[in-house]
Amino acid sequence: MPQTPHVAVVSLDDLTPLRQDLYAAIAAATDMAVLEDIRVNVLGKKGRITELMKTLGQLDADQRKAFGAALNVLKSDITDQINSKQKEFAEASLRTRLEKERLDITLSCRPQPEGRIHPISQTIDEITTLFASMGFTVAKGPDIESDHTNFTLLNIPPDHPARQMQDTFYLPQTGEHPSVLRTQTSPVQIRTMMTQKPPIRIIAPGRTYRCDYDMTHTPMFHQVEGLVIDEATHMGHLKGCLMDFLRAFFGIKDLPIRFRPSYFPFTEPSAEVDIGCSRRNGELKLGAGDDWLEILGCGMVHPNVLKNCGLDPERYQGFAFGMGIERITMLKYGIPDLRTFFEADLRWLKHYGFLPFDMPNPALKV
Repeated sequence: MPQTPHVAVVSLDDLTPLRQDLYAAIAAATDMAVLEDIRVNVLGKKGRITELMKTLGQLDADQRKAFGAALNVLKSDITDQINSKQKEFAEASLRTRLEKERLDITLSCRPQPEGRIHPISQTIDEITTLFASMGFTVAKGPDIESDHTNFTLLNIPPDHPARQMQDTFYLPQTGEHPSVLRTQTSPVQIRTMMTQKPPIRIIAPGRTYRCDYDMTHTPMFHQVEGLVIDEATHMGHLKGCLMDFLRAFFGIKDLPIRFRPSYFPFTEPSAEVDIGCSRRNGELKLGAGDDWLEILGCGMVHPNVLKNCGLDPERYQGFAFGMGIERITMLKYGIPDLRTFFEADLRWLKHYGFLPFDMPNPALKV
């Protein structure tokens, strides 16, 4: 550790030689470490100038004022000298690095790891392609909807469980109706019916939000909903459309499918759709089997929903359906935990992801 000057200081005149000696010590510092030792020995808690500051209380008022002012000037000057020397060392270090560390720009770039398409993106592409072959187009809407569009116009009553705070993310109200993060993509159907004249044939894939989190639920997930409105569509068209889609999507030509009566506020009649499967030794296998697995909900659009959107239910009718995209992705590609879709784990994506030109669904190959 360098020795800083220990000039005996008893008066203002003694500060001048102390200043000169400190300047000389700083100028003689050979590197940043030596300079830091000087700073501590001079300005630290037990440094020379700090110790002199502590003696001010022993002086009378006039002496204390003059001596204190001089010490503050000395402290400021020494600090400036140390900072200036530190800057010199930093610039010298940078010059040395620039001389030694050179980049050869003629070298080829490092190969980047091969990217993967996320399973959700892959599934949305498959769904879109299959329904496009049936004449459907894609419709989109905002993630933030009004309570009116997300619930009321869909014939969902005020006391319905979905409208409770524990099930839905409510946002600060900014307009006539409370705002929510949409709980389904059904508001896209509402917007479409209110802005387009029938015939309508759309699917609405997108993000949705509900207050859930476990192996099979996350606060944000993806849904796709479909809507057909015209003057002649009936339940038979709904069944044929969904049967063709499910068999093509899962790649099982004779996939067993059944329609089970159910209830939804926005469709009447309504049905749950199940696909055949077998569960043996903890393994789920789609296709032939003695068991059933619920896959989606559907039904004929409720007359009240048509009225709410300005359509005449005496003239128009149609069907709607909806399913979770993560759910059918997990079933098709054997992904066990829903939460892993959103953990941004590159190892998981490398395992379950797809190369840009992969065509895992034979039904989509030209």
